[in-house]
Amino acid sequence: MQDSLKESFLKDISEITSLNDLLNLKAKYIGKKGIITEKIKNLAKLSLEERKSQGKILNELKQFIEELIKNKEEELKQKEISESLKKEFIDITLPGKNFYFGGQHPVNKTLLEIIDIFREIGFTVEEGPEVELDYYNFEALNIPKNHPARDMQDTFYVSEDVVLRTHTSPVQVRVMEKKKPPLRFISPGKVYRCDSDITHTPMFHQVEGLMVDEDVSFSHLKGILVYFLRRLFGENIPVRFRPSFFPFTEPSTEIDIGCIICSGSGCRVCKGTGWLEVLGAGMVHPNVFKFAGYPEGKYTGFAFGMGVERLTMLKYGIDDIRLFFENDIRFLRQF
Repeated sequence: MQDSLKESFLKDISEITSLNDLLNLKAKYIGKKGIITEKIKNLAKLSLEERKSQGKILNELKQFIEELIKNKEEELKQKEISESLKKEFIDITLPGKNFYFGGQHPVNKTLLEIIDIFREIGFTVEEGPEVELDYYNFEALNIPKNHPARDMQDTFYVSEDVVLRTHTSPVQVRVMEKKKPPLRFISPGKVYRCDSDITHTPMFHQVEGLMVDEDVSFSHLKGILVYFLRRLFGENIPVRFRPSFFPFTEPSTEIDIGCIICSGSGCRVCKGTGWLEVLGAGMVHPNVFKFAGYPEGKYTGFAFGMGVERLTMLKYGIDDIRLFFENDIRFLRQF
């Protein structure tokens, strides 16, 4: 019996070519209902002497089958691995794939450069909410309700007293309420206005700055902003100051740089003037200090503001602001 079962098993295992077939063979001989298993169960029907002799034979045969199945399993697994490696062979001499790494968006690049320049000369960075109270966006900046200066900014109203901030100047008021001079900080961030064309978008970025102390003068304003513009656009860039009007500064000024397209000779971009407006600034209006709770006449200061997209367009010669928001990879890769 032992010899015939062994021969039958050896014949069957020699024909096995897969792990699935091997599992079936294992079940056939030593599974719960396998040939050897059934024979072991039937030993109970035999006499004591027969159980001893037949039991020993069947156990040896079972161990023999288990050992061969284990060896065969290892052999088939190795074979599968070898075949898989042949199919999945990688030629390491082939050129690799190109991976494109992301970079800074041109607006962010300019914004970080602006922040770095002001930090170098002692300015800190302050931030405030983008959904702002009308009080901070207008009234505390000397722009009461029904003031004609409100027409200068097309505002998104959330409610009668809540707006999407139209500039980052509200941050200046919020900081002055909490801190006493000397103050020297900038407030970069997103602002919102109802405007959209090739030079305007409903959302854009501004950087506004404030410096307040006991003896701050217009000369300080001029020196710092000329330094900033020449760091940003080059040492030889011409800079000029023109009288202007802003409700929260008095006197107020607009700052121009020599046209970077035509070098001041006159072109379509500068409308033939040779100059490009880049900044608005002025000495802080006394009424703004009153809203902040500062003692009358004790402090002076200056404030300034700039549009980051506009500076980026001038710095990189971009003629359509919408390119910043279209996410065209061909455009962005240039930066």
